[in-house]
Amino acid sequence: MPTIRRVQPSDLFHLNLCNLDPYTENYDLGFYLTYLMKWPSLFQCIEEHGQIVGYIIGKVESSPASLQASPHFLPWHGHVTALSIAPQYRRLGYGKLLTEALEKACNQQDAWFVDLFVRKSNKNAIAMYESMGYSTYRTVVKYYSDDPTGVSKDGEDALDMRKSLDRDKDKRHVRENGESFQVDPEDVF
Repeated sequence: MPTIRRVQPSDLFHLNLCNLDPYTENYDLGFYLTYLMKWPSLFQCIEEHGQIVGYIIGKVESSPASLQASPHFLPWHGHVTALSIAPQYRRLGYGKLLTEALEKACNQQDAWFVDLFVRKSNKNAIAMYESMGYSTYRTVVKYYSDDPTGVSKDGEDALDMRKSLDRDKDKRHVRENGESFQVDPEDVF
């Protein structure tokens, strides 16, 4: 039976099993520690038989007040920075469990929605998020500087996917046909 819990500092040395594919971003220790200190309730892991087999890193934030008049302004929202499951534990629903735990924590912090960026080529992740109620809000052209599929040498587009939370009863922060709405990386906060 899997267990979801907050990540502890010593856990940071046990995430390697989860970072073994080209779609997973790897970060330095300082990056992980920043999230652990600033948003401890949004940095969670899932254990199976005492071993960490997945984790999710998130945060809550809004755009700076100086951008309030910008069409790219984002109100208080949750963001999935990273979600990774060890290859041999995929397709067991662990990614969904971790994402739901993050959504619950963001709801408790009165966020309007949760968003995330996913590589356009990562069809499995996109399908999982869509099955959970996420939809594409916009396409961020050349968001990723590399392309793990080798199709492009110029980078890869990201889908900015969103799911409204309890506060967004009118669904003001999601849109239909978001794939056709394209922005540049500098337009996203």
